Amino acid sequence: MSTFNVINPANEQVLAQLDEDSAASVQEKFELVRKGQKAWAAIPVAERIDCIRRFDLLLSEELDKLAQILSEEVGKPLQQAKNELNGARGRISFFIQHSEKWLQDEWLVTEGSTQERISYEPLGIIANISAWNYPYLVGVNVFIPALIGGNAVLYKPSEYSSLTGLAIRDLLYRSGVPENVFQVVLGGGGVGSYLLDLPLNGYYFTGSNKTGKLIAQRVAEKLVPCQLELGGKDPLYVTDEVADIRQVAAAALEGVIYNNGQSCCAVERIYVQEKVYDQFLTAFLEQVKELKVGDPLVEGTDIGPLTRKEQLAFILDQVQDAQNKGANLLYGGFRIQQPGYYMMPAVLGEVNHSMRVMQEESFGPVIGIQKVESDQEAVELMKDTSYGLTAAVYTSNKERAEQILRQMNTGTVYWNCCDRVSANLPWSGRKDSGLGSTLSFSGIRAFVQPKSWHLRG
Repeated sequence: MSTFNVINPANEQVLAQLDEDSAASVQEKFELVRKGQKAWAAIPVAERIDCIRRFDLLLSEELDKLAQILSEEVGKPLQQAKNELNGARGRISFFIQHSEKWLQDEWLVTEGSTQERISYEPLGIIANISAWNYPYLVGVNVFIPALIGGNAVLYKPSEYSSLTGLAIRDLLYRSGVPENVFQVVLGGGGVGSYLLDLPLNGYYFTGSNKTGKLIAQRVAEKLVPCQLELGGKDPLYVTDEVADIRQVAAAALEGVIYNNGQSCCAVERIYVQEKVYDQFLTAFLEQVKELKVGDPLVEGTDIGPLTRKEQLAFILDQVQDAQNKGANLLYGGFRIQQPGYYMMPAVLGEVNHSMRVMQEESFGPVIGIQKVESDQEAVELMKDTSYGLTAAVYTSNKERAEQILRQMNTGTVYWNCCDRVSANLPWSGRKDSGLGSTLSFSGIRAFVQPKSWHLRG
């Protein structure tokens, strides 16, 4: 069996060496969960939820240890790792509270000669091909409602967050989820490909647009659900009607650099109305200069290393391309010469849409800030993308904000906030940002299939 190394991006040292799954071992895991799924589905929903409740309790009890594993593995500051675990617990709480309601039978007609109802049955066995940037948050969006819905799960964490994936597995087992209901598949993209060859009943992927399209093409002939949570090039527009420009700059900056910008809904483009452009830029630069880049395990660190070494070169190429086309590098934009995948966040002014940094998903600590004359110009630029995940507007005028946001072809819109996800609301992308929804009631129903009952006595 082949192995792979888990690298600490903060110092480039090997954290662990893990066995990579083969086609044969993936097949064995599939056969195991195939045998266990029906018994799991036969357990009452309330009892399945009890297992998830115990899982949530274990996350709380072992939060510090789990956060350290996560921080060392992906490089996010320790406090942000704890925030992620607490955020995941919030989503789990939503599923615990609401799943029974959305999975119970619904009676539509109870009188007359023919009664009608809808029941909801598990899909069967699903693949959860997850991401490294928020392994708890994006993971619980899928495997928690899938398990509650009576499905078995083949869970493939990213090779960059495999230790976290194994920790999740162990906690689920300790919570009462049977081994023949949840199995972890370890390795890179080649291992994930083995899952696409199996006769599964659903595929749920979080990651890049390129890989998502490949998965959709590969599984299309199976005619099973395929949900894709992909990337974004999310815009933020600052109008000339804002009460506190410094506060707006702080919110925008957090949307750019939180988790080192490694978020599908990170702010990746900023447009500022010309009347407040200079004020915004001054406030933004003052605050970005206060950020501490360094060891993610040291208290007070705002930005740790990038998780993947190759992303450094990609982002620096975007910065160089922008400069070659006339952008001004206002701050940062260089690799820090020390062990680890560190770079100073890059702020670019005088940008336009001929530049890669305003068109390609960056997935890192870089931002282009563009001056606009009017709302109409801002709207046209915000819409100039193949992605459709989120869009944000900052203004004290609610009517103005809603008029702008109604024109956005995105799954989520924000007024005076950004880079935010709520379990109460569906999380969905349009165009190159994906297919389907997680969270909310639709994220519960995404893992079951309706059966229509016509009952005539």
